Amino acid sequence: MAQNERMKAARKALGLSQDELAKRIQVSRQTINMIERGDYNPTLKLCVQICRVLGCTLDELFWEEE
Repeated sequence: MAQNERMKAARKALGLSQDELAKRIQVSRQTINMIERGDYNPTLKLCVQICRVLGCTLDELFWEEE
């Protein structure tokens, strides 16, 4: 599963909309949408914020399998 799919699955598992996640980490819903579509590579700081809200580690959400 690609990182964007893992993030989307983790968000949905918590019952969060893109807008709710965006508000919790103080970014736009469009930013979350672009990350989930794979059109935007978030900064490390943003990755950490997303992980904290979703209760996941960086490896679980963002590590690319080869």
